[in-house]
Amino acid sequence: MVGINHIALAVGDVDEAVDFYSRIFDLELRGRVSGMAFLDMGDQFLALSEGDDPVPDGRRHFGLVVDDVPGVRRALKEAGVEEQPSRGLRFRDPWGNLVEVVQYSEVQFTKAPPVLAGMGLDSLGKSEQAQRELRDKGLGA
Repeated sequence: MVGINHIALAVGDVDEAVDFYSRIFDLELRGRVSGMAFLDMGDQFLALSEGDDPVPDGRRHFGLVVDDVPGVRRALKEAGVEEQPSRGLRFRDPWGNLVEVVQYSEVQFTKAPPVLAGMGLDSLGKSEQAQRELRDKGLGA
């Protein structure tokens, strides 16, 4: 495996899902096709797929990397979205999808410098712990 191109979430209504996620995150719509919307994340995207019967699950989730976890926490509060119990930041969207929000500087996940620059995020750095984890895998300087 090399990486993740996209994650697809089942939602009840694509327009409502785009509205929901735009209240939590600063996002750009990459495109739409019938029953789907694609939220841009630089060289990756989040696909919202309408029509499946979403069923909440206690453990199944995905980790979404952001540049400002406290800002996401504020946006969730302003949108009336309840945080889920965890040691970090988790929430459920209206269709039961469990989202774990992680800080870019604290995880091994790394965007290529040209991608970060294109996203206006070229000043993001990594914590010493994240840098050490990358070095230990031969992936960092």
